[in-house]
Amino acid sequence: MFNYPVKLKRDTQGAYSVTCRDLPEMLSEGNTQEQASLKVVDNLVTTIANYIEHRRPVPVASAPEKSEWVIVLPVLVAAKTALWNTMIESGTRKTDLARLLGVHLPQVDRLINVQHSSKIESVESALSQLGRKLLLQVSRDK
Repeated sequence: MFNYPVKLKRDTQGAYSVTCRDLPEMLSEGNTQEQASLKVVDNLVTTIANYIEHRRPVPVASAPEKSEWVIVLPVLVAAKTALWNTMIESGTRKTDLARLLGVHLPQVDRLINVQHSSKIESVESALSQLGRKLLLQVSRDK
């Protein structure tokens, strides 16, 4: 759902950039492939944080094309992103979620902040209050 395909491109001066079709605001650049690829996860997380800050739903990932590779977001970031999208889909405001969870608004702010380290159980509980389950899948590296 939030495993984003990205594409590495080389420009005419020899520099590299990494872009994501699903999150066109995300850009990672460098003089080498390694430099351009090094910050991709951080840049994806920052882009998702910007979507949330501007109260926009975060696009789900599309299937990768032949020339792309897939970046897997950290589990907590994916869970928080799913929580945010669920809140938007259900029309749940942050104050509503705080009331459902029996917590103060700043705790909900941290819960949906993809750059803040929260307990996964807290995100799972919030999703449960909104009628959703958090499922985890483990697969082999290719």
